[in-house]
Amino acid sequence: MSDVRREFSSISDPSKIGPMTGYMKGQFTFLGVTAGDRRMVTKEIIRSAKTMKPDDLIDFAGRCWAEPEREFHYLGMDTLRAGANRLRSTDLGALRSFILATPWWDTVDSLAAWTVGPMVSNHPELTRSMDDWIEDDNIWIARTAILHQLGYKENTDAARLFRYAERRASHADFFIRKAIGWALRQYARVEPEAVGLFVAEHDAELSDLTKREALKHLDR
Repeated sequence: MSDVRREFSSISDPSKIGPMTGYMKGQFTFLGVTAGDRRMVTKEIIRSAKTMKPDDLIDFAGRCWAEPEREFHYLGMDTLRAGANRLRSTDLGALRSFILATPWWDTVDSLAAWTVGPMVSNHPELTRSMDDWIEDDNIWIARTAILHQLGYKENTDAARLFRYAERRASHADFFIRKAIGWALRQYARVEPEAVGLFVAEHDAELSDLTKREALKHLDR
């Protein structure tokens, strides 16, 4: 990881640290490396992640999250996304630990949609884990369950999506309400009538935020 730190340090812009930190509500430390620059200097690592053995991929991501700066967490996120199709069902526990390590939407949403999602698609038995995660008291684990089908498009399990939305519709947290709306909005690109009907039938249960998000493209 020292080589990566050296690369990041060589392209960091101290003037960006303040805005980056502020955007993340002061929760994380930054080096001041933009997403584009980060991906430029780590492109070989990302490419190699596509052929890494699962244990090596999990180990590398774990070492990324062990670093204090957020850019390393993003690198862990990027490598897991690149190697998602190589991960085993037994690696879901490690993904849960990464989700909870430094949780905020910037890493959780990518892990949900682009790593956990492909894992569940490749290993259908993990749908049972998602059924457990939607019940979790931790908002980030529940949000992951809601968003894991975000990239499924026509392969979305609509019954599960609607069940999850209904199950957590009354949750007071912004991130849960937003996630439900986002997941419904994404599915509305494939089945707009089904989403419109679901929202109409659950109008009293869904928050205004959720309904706005879910119907955003349908209102046009």
